[in-house]
Amino acid sequence: MPEMRILVVDDEPDIRDTVQAMLEIEGYAVAVAANGADALAAIEREPPDLILLDMRMPILDGWGFAAELRRRGLAIPVVVMTAARDAARWAAEIAAPAFVAKPFRFDDLLRAVDRARATGC
Repeated sequence: MPEMRILVVDDEPDIRDTVQAMLEIEGYAVAVAANGADALAAIEREPPDLILLDMRMPILDGWGFAAELRRRGLAIPVVVMTAARDAARWAAEIAAPAFVAKPFRFDDLLRAVDRARATGC
């Protein structure tokens, strides 16, 4: 598999660090951001192939981040990661092709990444 860049956007450091470490073990190149504003800056530096996105964050939440991606014309697949019961609805609201509900098993996250990659944007 060619190296794929994934941006993990979550305000919880433990989740960011764990997801980053697990994805790197799987061979992905991973960048992290603590909120939507930091994620937009990271995308400007080096656009990812896929974004793992928490929805509830300070500064710029997942909805605002997704709206800004659309405004900029960036079609990067997004996987929603959220502890909310309505994860599927939130993913649909931002046209994300996949989601995982926290707490998730790592193999569930990998399946969601594969689904998002398959659909592209």
